[in-house]
Amino acid sequence: MQAFQIYYVELSKYLIALMMALYTYEGFAVFRFDNEERRANIYIRQNILMFLIHLACFFSIYLVRSEMEYLFFYLFQLILLYAAIMLFRMIYPHINRLLLNNVCMLLNIGFIMLTRLSFVRAQRQFMIAVFSLVLALLIPFIIRKLAFIRKLTWLYAAIGITALTAVLIFGQTTYGSRRSFNLAGVNFQPSEFVKILFVFFVAGALYASTSFRQIFTTMVVAAAHVIVLVVSRDLGSALILFVTYVLLVYIASGKWYYLAAGIIGGSVASVLAYQIFSHVRVRVQVFLDPWGVIDSQGYQITQSLFSISSGGLFGLGMYQGNPSSIPIVEADFIFSAIAEELGLIFAICVILICLSCFIMCMNIAVSLNDKFFRMVAFGLGITYITQVFLTIGGGTKFIPLSGVTLPLVSYGGTSILTTIILFFIIAGLYMVKSDNEKSNLKPPPFPEQADEEDVIHEEVKRKKKRRR
Repeated sequence: MQAFQIYYVELSKYLIALMMALYTYEGFAVFRFDNEERRANIYIRQNILMFLIHLACFFSIYLVRSEMEYLFFYLFQLILLYAAIMLFRMIYPHINRLLLNNVCMLLNIGFIMLTRLSFVRAQRQFMIAVFSLVLALLIPFIIRKLAFIRKLTWLYAAIGITALTAVLIFGQTTYGSRRSFNLAGVNFQPSEFVKILFVFFVAGALYASTSFRQIFTTMVVAAAHVIVLVVSRDLGSALILFVTYVLLVYIASGKWYYLAAGIIGGSVASVLAYQIFSHVRVRVQVFLDPWGVIDSQGYQITQSLFSISSGGLFGLGMYQGNPSSIPIVEADFIFSAIAEELGLIFAICVILICLSCFIMCMNIAVSLNDKFFRMVAFGLGITYITQVFLTIGGGTKFIPLSGVTLPLVSYGGTSILTTIILFFIIAGLYMVKSDNEKSNLKPPPFPEQADEEDVIHEEVKRKKKRRR
């Protein structure tokens, strides 16, 4: 049995990498076609590959752990993922299935890695995912029915600033940042929800007008969000809101000098933050020379780099690496754990899956005729891909650490919930577009009706000729 375990874990990593590459390829192949009907076979192949990857990884986990609770946990996950795909397709036949498949695939990867890293946290993540997907069943319906959501612009801003200020005053400090409340033993991060509210606020403000006065007013309110987050030391969330605001202003106005002003303003703000806040200077120092502080502040990032480099193209195999040597690996550095045990090919495919989600979000946004909905889709897509970039960029030392999680993959209940809400808001917007296209189509007349009309028309023409 021990020999079989060794051979299976070693050989399966190549098969897993191959299946992951095929799934990712199919995720981009959908863009060759312009409607969901022609993409149907691609989605089916993606589903098959996803379940095979899930099975192959969990069989490795079961061989190593040899405990029945892992097998049952696999079955519960299998039921959840299958039920999610089938229920959404049944309730919303015109849902964008690439987004649905990718959400399930990223959850799948998160379940696999968290089960390997911390079984207790994987169970918590699973329960939160169940709740989030059940809630997500309502979101497309709400988006399609509640048209007044575009009129709550300043309410979104008021709720966002109030929530962030409450965390700053009453929240608990975790790893140097004040970003969460503890509710019945569960950490709740309001900033994750504020990201969505912030997009609705900016979209509502710029939907109403793109005059200089309106943009300036919106900028002041957006700056209030960012300043509170910076003071709370939640630098990752602050940067996400800033990037989202600047790009939305540029998209709404079409004026490049707003984009240039945002880049210059962000650069000046970064310099000021470096001078004022000690935690910013520490993160920059760690980014520039983590090896010089490897025994203290640089330990986390150096261990992350060791993990990524040791995995190679195909990884060391499940339980063959040592990702637990990275502090907070389940949250901020799960990408490094993926690269170590499942390989760089698998890890790059994770990035590409996230990118395919972003491209689909942009395609949906471009296709929307309603300016408010178009701005919301753009904003949510930008929010998502910026967070992906900050997480992976920080873990690979491409940029300074920001302290944000990899959406749907990292451990974090609030992050899972809000990311699922984000994607199904966009899915709801896609269905609004489909509804509008259907309502604009006029059905052709029935053949019998057309023939009868032709006969009447000919009879009228004959009568006119006789009178002449």
